[in-house]
Amino acid sequence: MMSMVSVIITFGLAQPCRYLPKVIALSVLSILLCGTGCQPRITTHGFMPRTDLIERLQPGEQNKNQIAAILGSPTMMGTFDQDTWYYVTQTTENKFFFKPEIIDQAILALTFDEAGVLASLEKKSMLDAIRIEPNTEQTPTVGRKLSLIQQLFGNFGRFSNSSGKTSY
Repeated sequence: MMSMVSVIITFGLAQPCRYLPKVIALSVLSILLCGTGCQPRITTHGFMPRTDLIERLQPGEQNKNQIAAILGSPTMMGTFDQDTWYYVTQTTENKFFFKPEIIDQAILALTFDEAGVLASLEKKSMLDAIRIEPNTEQTPTVGRKLSLIQQLFGNFGRFSNSSGKTSY
């Protein structure tokens, strides 16, 4: 009867022992590389002028062209009028493949009067933001509820030519 050691050596099961330090080193290296790949990715979008440039603004004294020369063009302008300029910046953190999370946000709103002169400036931060939760329930719609078959074949026979006869 063969001993257990001779069976292991015969079937070549003792060979992996000499590779064990390499396997451990490779495993540790793989874990370290995966760990560094899991660091959050932080990105900044938009443009916020430096504080010293914002301090140079004087409401009632500067027009749009002067403001544009100091701060640059705005991120966006008001939807219904061009008399409100917005400079917006947003910093997000993205972990793995999850939805990015907003970690910082700043808005500078400049309002101009009818003559194009700076009337006011207002800074907003993430603390001023209001969280809006969408309604998760279904929005009711008017009309009939149609099955898939009715939607696919519902228009057959509805069209007619100029003589009033149905064409197929």
